[in-house]
Amino acid sequence: MEGIDTKACLADKGYDSNEFCDWLQEKKIKVVIPPKSNRKSPIPCDYLHYKDRHVVECTFGALKYFRRISSRFEKKAINFMAMLNFAAVMRWLR
Repeated sequence: MEGIDTKACLADKGYDSNEFCDWLQEKKIKVVIPPKSNRKSPIPCDYLHYKDRHVVECTFGALKYFRRISSRFEKKAINFMAMLNFAAVMRWLR
């Protein structure tokens, strides 16, 4: 994750670790991760901001509707990107 320029990190409970949250705070990145249920000291989470993650998850789900993308038929990165662009256009035209 080095070199990423962002203001907030929206992640699921799998990324809820003290080391990762501390690293994000060192980089001045807002931590938007819901705490695990077994965490001894729960960290606060901005659930209004966390709802934006739903849009990203739905987009990935819609793109995986295309079998060539979900199975990764295209082995070269440029061809895979072309298929992603094609799938995004097809999704947009619906």
